[in-house]
Amino acid sequence: MTQTDPVIKTQNSSILPENTYVSPNTGKTYYPVVGLEIHAELRTNSKMFCSCKNDPDEEKPNTNICAICMGHPGTLPVINKEAVKHVIKVGTAIGASIADYTEWDRKNYFYPDIPKGYQITQFAFPLITNGVINIDLGGGLPLQPVKITRIHLEEDTASSSHTKGDFSLVDFNRAGVPLMELVTEPVIHSAKVAGAFARELQLLLRYLNAGNANMEKGEMRVEVNISVSTEQGVFGTKAEIKNLNSFRSVERSIEFEIRRHVDVIEEGGKIVQETRGFDETTGKTFSQRAKENSNDYRYFPDPDLPKIFISEIPELAPDRIKTEIGELPWEKRARYKKDFGMKDEDAEMFVQNDTFRKFFDSFVGAENANHSPEKIKVGINYITSDIAGLVKKSSKTDILISVPFFIEMIDMIDKGELSSRAAKDILFKYWGTQAEGGAFVENINDETRSPKQIAEQEGLIQKNDPEALKKMIQEIIDVNQGVVAEYKAGKEASLQFLLGQIMKVSKGSVNPAVAKSTLIEIIK
Repeated sequence: MTQTDPVIKTQNSSILPENTYVSPNTGKTYYPVVGLEIHAELRTNSKMFCSCKNDPDEEKPNTNICAICMGHPGTLPVINKEAVKHVIKVGTAIGASIADYTEWDRKNYFYPDIPKGYQITQFAFPLITNGVINIDLGGGLPLQPVKITRIHLEEDTASSSHTKGDFSLVDFNRAGVPLMELVTEPVIHSAKVAGAFARELQLLLRYLNAGNANMEKGEMRVEVNISVSTEQGVFGTKAEIKNLNSFRSVERSIEFEIRRHVDVIEEGGKIVQETRGFDETTGKTFSQRAKENSNDYRYFPDPDLPKIFISEIPELAPDRIKTEIGELPWEKRARYKKDFGMKDEDAEMFVQNDTFRKFFDSFVGAENANHSPEKIKVGINYITSDIAGLVKKSSKTDILISVPFFIEMIDMIDKGELSSRAAKDILFKYWGTQAEGGAFVENINDETRSPKQIAEQEGLIQKNDPEALKKMIQEIIDVNQGVVAEYKAGKEASLQFLLGQIMKVSKGSVNPAVAKSTLIEIIK
């Protein structure tokens, strides 16, 4: 089977292009079609139908279990209202239709991780239908709408492990945890859009406080349905890729399956409708079993659970739900770009990272701050570069400087009291010290000085005395006559060296632009 990366062709330059795969063997164009099924565990205190603790971090197996979630005879499930509320919030956020009537069904199949021999789910009457999530790929491309078919609520299965020899172990702590399943329409045509959609859904769940959706812990799992056709708008035979637990795996599995489908077709074979797994080591999918149809599960309404009329539950009233939903990720992303002129990557950083987002919002929203657009732009640059770099270097994920400290520093830069180099030094000195061996040690409540005090005591206040500057530059020229000669001979890099010496001697306390013009004037 040929492993060649797909060639992307633009169908229509006026809209976001559909992605097509051009066979490297025949030059023929193929049309991939992808639909996603995404399962996400919801954040609740208890499980979906019993009072057992919902704790994804529980390490001791079979601790959070009871007769109900273990499927003992004679037990009766009780619906978790908070889980229902979470799903309705998701539906409201994406502009979907919220069902007034819903009921629960039994999905019958036998497997070690299903203690009852069936899973309680929603089949005929899901809580949510329709809706759309617009995907922002950046780069000035139009938004890519991904339509939603349905979102329903069910209970999760237990977790199995197969690492102890010729037998399997089952942990029922996860059995019965509230699980949301979202199904998209088959409107995705590339691995990139599929990965971006999964990331956006994860972000939405976190914004709504509906779930952590941590893929490494299995709190969010993606299944891909994919087909390839030689005709646009026509579906081929689909394959399903199960239990993908990282965004990269979602993208890589789609890329591989597109190539596999095309190779099978061109070799005269036939695509089999089946369930496949994905091997992250090899980057290839593998066959698992023939794909079941819905009638294989023998769905029927659960007789132990009541029908639900949403309009009869005050806590789930649409107006009340809307008041509990704040600014959504895509709304915040658009506002940051419009109001502050942020670059795509900066807006994405603030939207994705709660710590940096709160710090920035506090900075621009501070009372009596009187920020000009230019000051805000400078603030964005320091947060996304210098402060982000210090957080990465630090052993802590918190921002160790206060917002008032940061505002004062930006004000000093704006007034010409600090150079860019000096501001970087102030942040570094406040945050920590470089120990022997290059290790970075944070100052934990040790630094109480203001930016102005640090600048004054460390000699970082920007000097604007022209005579003192000329004297310092002349001294640097006198000890670097060879470099000066190289510059006069046309070597521009020599000028940068001299400027670096000026900034070093002055500890960044001179204006770089003034220093450059003065240096050139003296040399000439």
